[in-house]
Amino acid sequence: MSSRSSFVDAPMPRSLVALFAGTAGASVANVYFAQPLLDTLASEFGMAQAAIGGVVTATQAGSVLALLLLVPLGDQLERRWLARAQLMGLVLALIGVAAARSPVALMAGMLCVGLLGTAMTQGMIAYAASTAAASERGRVVGAAQAGVVVGLLLARVWSGVLADLVGWRGVYLGSAAVMVVLGACIWRRLPAQAPVTARQPYSQLLRSSLGLLRSDRVLQVRGTLALLMFAAFSIFWSALALPLTAVPRSLSHAAVGAFGLLGAVGAVLAGRAGRWADRGWAQRTSAASLGLLLLAWLPLALLQHSLWWLALGILLLDAGCQALHVTNQALILQRPAESHGRLIACYMLFYAVGSGAGALASTAVYARAGWSGVCMLGAGVSLLACLVWAASAWPHARRCAPGAS
Repeated sequence: MSSRSSFVDAPMPRSLVALFAGTAGASVANVYFAQPLLDTLASEFGMAQAAIGGVVTATQAGSVLALLLLVPLGDQLERRWLARAQLMGLVLALIGVAAARSPVALMAGMLCVGLLGTAMTQGMIAYAASTAAASERGRVVGAAQAGVVVGLLLARVWSGVLADLVGWRGVYLGSAAVMVVLGACIWRRLPAQAPVTARQPYSQLLRSSLGLLRSDRVLQVRGTLALLMFAAFSIFWSALALPLTAVPRSLSHAAVGAFGLLGAVGAVLAGRAGRWADRGWAQRTSAASLGLLLLAWLPLALLQHSLWWLALGILLLDAGCQALHVTNQALILQRPAESHGRLIACYMLFYAVGSGAGALASTAVYARAGWSGVCMLGAGVSLLACLVWAASAWPHARRCAPGAS
């Protein structure tokens, strides 16, 4: 047994699962603070509505760089040391965003927040998966992903409330302080994991990640689903603040951010979906999740008639996205622990591309076709995800065990 898997013989303590979940959730929150603030940032930096989605896209570009360059390092370096270094860098990036005085400085800061926030988040999920026993890996990954969902929910609420109280810069300075406190907590408590005995050159490590993309069928299918799913997710959340803060509703940032709390059901299903994957029910969970994702756009399209329809749509959208996301991760992380960092990095590349493209397309479509155009775009992307899953599952239905792809 390798030193990388020395923890996997016994069930993971709940306190350690909670630590992984909390660290991942706090890290990912930083990447999404800007979503309820797009109108304020557009006003302060003199950016048009059609272009302000570039703020979200900048963070996703940072996410792509993290997945390409930083997350695979967890397969070779001691993960606890790596997490410490990345967390310190994230604190500096958050301070940089708060100090930005020009669109260029803002975009650069957002890129760095996306880079280091994503590296921390995905590093924690890969760390948790490689520490867990194979029989409970879905449960542990589901719990970590539930932490990410909570982080997303708190990101929108934190961002909206603090922006109304102390301005958008206070959002990022406050988060920097939170990350400093968190760093003190994880400094000693995360379990040490020795690096692999035979280390590859960095360039070879990166090439091996691309090799996984070319050869791993499960990664290809689940990654494509992630790209489409998170494009739809980002299409909704990136545009939501625009109709809600405009006349006649004119809601505050806190009110817009509070809608994110409705996604708490996503956190519940994230944990459940991991357990279902451990039982071999991944295909059924995938089908149900994609159905919820597509159905969500009907009530979301009725936003102008009632905010109750919006609430229902958010419940369906978040539930479908998070359940499918955990199912995807549980399936790809059935591979050996020594490749978990690269597998997570490759999978999340699809996520980052989908989220960035969705944000950019969403604000551009809203500027031309309003909220109805955004919903048509999101529904079309969701339908495409359903078709991709059906096409990939049908030829293998008789040959593969449930949850095999």
